[in-house]
Amino acid sequence: MKSAFRALALAAALALAASVSLAQTNSALRGNTPLDQEGQAARMTPMRNTTEKEVRNYPEQPPLIPHAIEGYQVDLNGNKCLSCHARARTGESQAPMVSITHFMDRDGQFLASVSPRRFFCTQCHVPQHEVKAPVENTFVDIDTLLSRTQPGGRR
Repeated sequence: MKSAFRALALAAALALAASVSLAQTNSALRGNTPLDQEGQAARMTPMRNTTEKEVRNYPEQPPLIPHAIEGYQVDLNGNKCLSCHARARTGESQAPMVSITHFMDRDGQFLASVSPRRFFCTQCHVPQHEVKAPVENTFVDIDTLLSRTQPGGRR
């Protein structure tokens, strides 16, 4: 009984020491602000604005938006994205057309216009900012990963 009580007391003391230690630890994502305090918000970084298509990192990844979209109206009353990406506007704008899958309803039936469930582009498609990664990133895209398993593939 005594040894069980000692073990429990030791565990409680260690947990208390760990929580105090964590409250004073800094995080790479938060800068020098301790975890138990709210720090200053980081400055907004410039939006990436290019005509180049971004490489997709995994199958079925929605394409990234390669340009600024600040001020675009995308709500029940209208969708600014469709002024360039709608089927009827791509010849003039030279923007890629909305995927054919965006014209399908939930039963797989094709519609004459963009499906209401695909109308809000920024639910899946996001613009990119010019930022330095706050932590080391060792992500490997699917093509690189697959080429490693094939004879003569990149390493």
